[in-house]
Amino acid sequence: MGEGEPPTERQEPVVVVPGEVPAADSCLAAGSPAATEPAGHEPEGASREPSPATLLPAAPRREVVAQVSAQEVVIVLGDRRWRARGLERNLSYDVLKVNLLAARGESFHVDTLDLYSARQRAAFLKQAASELGVEARVVQHDLGAVLLQLEQLQDEQIQRALAPAVPAAVELSAAEQSEALELLRSPALLERILADFLACGVVGEETNKLVGYLATVSRRQARPLAVLIQSSSAAGKSALMEAVLAFVPEEDRVSYSAMTGQSLYYMGEKDLEHKVLAIVEEEGAERASYALKLLQSEGELTIASTGKDPATGKLITHEYRVEGPVALLLTTTAIDVDEELLNRCLVLTVDEGREQTRAIHRLQRERETLAGQLRLRGRERVLSVHKNAQRLLRPLAGGWSGWRSIFGINDFDRKS
Repeated sequence: MGEGEPPTERQEPVVVVPGEVPAADSCLAAGSPAATEPAGHEPEGASREPSPATLLPAAPRREVVAQVSAQEVVIVLGDRRWRARGLERNLSYDVLKVNLLAARGESFHVDTLDLYSARQRAAFLKQAASELGVEARVVQHDLGAVLLQLEQLQDEQIQRALAPAVPAAVELSAAEQSEALELLRSPALLERILADFLACGVVGEETNKLVGYLATVSRRQARPLAVLIQSSSAAGKSALMEAVLAFVPEEDRVSYSAMTGQSLYYMGEKDLEHKVLAIVEEEGAERASYALKLLQSEGELTIASTGKDPATGKLITHEYRVEGPVALLLTTTAIDVDEELLNRCLVLTVDEGREQTRAIHRLQRERETLAGQLRLRGRERVLSVHKNAQRLLRPLAGGWSGWRSIFGINDFDRKS
C-alpha cells in the first residue's frame, strides 16, 4: 500500500464446509450487506413459501369394556361411570337416541339425547362437566369413547335383527335317540301309534288318527298330504287335530286361528318349508284360500309388490318368495267347501255315533281315578318319544311307495 492511497478492506477467506450449499450462486463474504442482515429478514420482493402444517399426534384409542345387559349398557372410565338405556330401540343407523347418565362419586348428570346430534352432545358435555366437577376435555373424551362403543353394539344389534331366524337344531341324547329308533323299528308300528294315542287320552277314531299322523309325517316329502277334518259343531274335530299336532315337534308346526289374504306371501322364505301348517277353522283361512291352494299344489309362493327404494326413494318392484312344501291341516263345520281346496285334501269326518260318545264318557270318568291320573302323567314322555322319532326322519327316494313299505300299507282295493 503506497502513500496517499486509502486503505483497502481485507477480504476474509471463505470456508466452505463439505456437504453444505452456499447461500447464493457465489459465496458471500463476511460483512457483505446480505450477510449483515438480521436472521429471518427476507429481501424485498422475495416470495414466501407457506410452512407445512404441523400435525398433532392422534390420541391412542382407549380400550373400553362395556357391561351389557338386556336393559342397559354400563361403561367405567377412570372414576366416571356411564350408563346408557334404550339402545335396543335403535334399529336404524341414522339415530342413536339413548338415556345417558354420567356419574362421578355422588354427583351425576342424566339426559335423553341423540348422540349423533352435535348440538345435543355439546349441551350434555357442558352440563355433565359442571355437575361432575371435571374438565370439559375429560368429559369430551369419555363421551367419544361411549359413542363409539354404543355404535358397535348398535351395529351388532341391527345385524342380529336382519339375520333370518334359524331355529336351533334339537340335539338328542344317546338315550333319547335309542328310544326313538326303537319306536321307528317296531314291527307293529301302526298298533304302537294307536296305543300311544289312547295313552294320551284320545279314544276311538282309529282311521282318522292314523291318517292325521301320516299326513303330518309326510311334511318331509316333496309332495306332502293335506287333511280337512269336517264335522258338525262341538263334535270333536278341533280335539282330533290338536291330538295329532301334539305328536309333531314344536319346531315343525305352525298353527293359526285365521289368516288374511296376503299374510302367507310375506312370511319368511323358509318359515314353512317342510312344516305342518294348521288352521283351526277353514272359514278363518277363506281369504287366504288362493294362497293355500298354490302352496299345496306348487310347493311355493311368489308375489311382486311395489315399494320405495330406500336409497333413491323411487318406486320399485320387490319380489317375495315363500318356499314349501307344507302339510296342511284344516277343520270346518261348513257343508259347502271350496271345491278346488277340497280336491287337494283328504277329507276326514268325525265319528258322532253313540258308541263313540259312550267311549268318550268312559274315558272322562276314568281320568278322575288314580289309574287315569297315573296314565296322564306318562303322556309327556310318550309324546317326547314320538317327537324325537319324527326328528330322526329323512325323506325317502321312493316317495310314498317307500312309506307304504315302512308302515305296511297296502294299495287300496279297487272296486269295479
